[in-house]
Amino acid sequence: MRPVLFEIYGIKIYGYGLMIAIGIIVAVSLGERLIKKIGLNSDDMYSLSVYALIGGALGGKLLYILVEIKYFINNPYEFISTLGSGFAIYGSILGGIAAVYIFCKIRKLKVLRIIDLLMPCVAIAQGFGRIGCFLAGCCYGKVTDSFIGVRVNSPFTSDGLKRYPTQIFSSAFDFALGIFLFWYWSKVRKDEKSSGKVFALYLIIQCAGRFAIEFIRDDPRGNIGPFTTSQFIGLFGFAFGIIFYIYNSRKKGSAD
Repeated sequence: MRPVLFEIYGIKIYGYGLMIAIGIIVAVSLGERLIKKIGLNSDDMYSLSVYALIGGALGGKLLYILVEIKYFINNPYEFISTLGSGFAIYGSILGGIAAVYIFCKIRKLKVLRIIDLLMPCVAIAQGFGRIGCFLAGCCYGKVTDSFIGVRVNSPFTSDGLKRYPTQIFSSAFDFALGIFLFWYWSKVRKDEKSSGKVFALYLIIQCAGRFAIEFIRDDPRGNIGPFTTSQFIGLFGFAFGIIFYIYNSRKKGSAD
């Protein structure tokens, strides 16, 4: 674990923030190339990225607060101190999609076509984000004696025990998902009747992967019945993805 990677003239460069920044830069650069393939330009991608980032940040923060509402009620001043941290990935996804929808309606673009294009970029950005989690020492796994275990010593847990590197597992999964979605998008992008399928596949695969990794995570998280909050939300995301994919396989309409 290395929360602070290095210092430049007394300014600390945090691993988590740096990886998030790299993820955003790579995602926007990839999106810039993809968006040109459907007749739009770089300015469209940059404007779209601003909407998505703002919506993602607001959605992620809102869901995080809702999940930890009891904590914030008992510690109201912590709301200010955690403005720059504490985001729920599913909230970020929903918030980002809502913002993209608004952007597309304003610009009169086909919503599903744009969202499909963005999903490989989102998965790649998540991959870098999970590396940031590993450097920060958050989102760690359960204690293990396995050779793949990594000793965790960070502000989030300082017991020094070997744990599953769930952040690295998640990162590898997200990168693989991004590559797969890019390949699939390149196959169906010219077929307007397939619009929405890349988004649906992202939901199905991402929710299934997150559901599985939760079984070996051990950082403090909320629970709803026998499931963690992420697993509970993921069940709905998985079901919606399957329904949406089937619907888009049968539809005869346009990409909107």
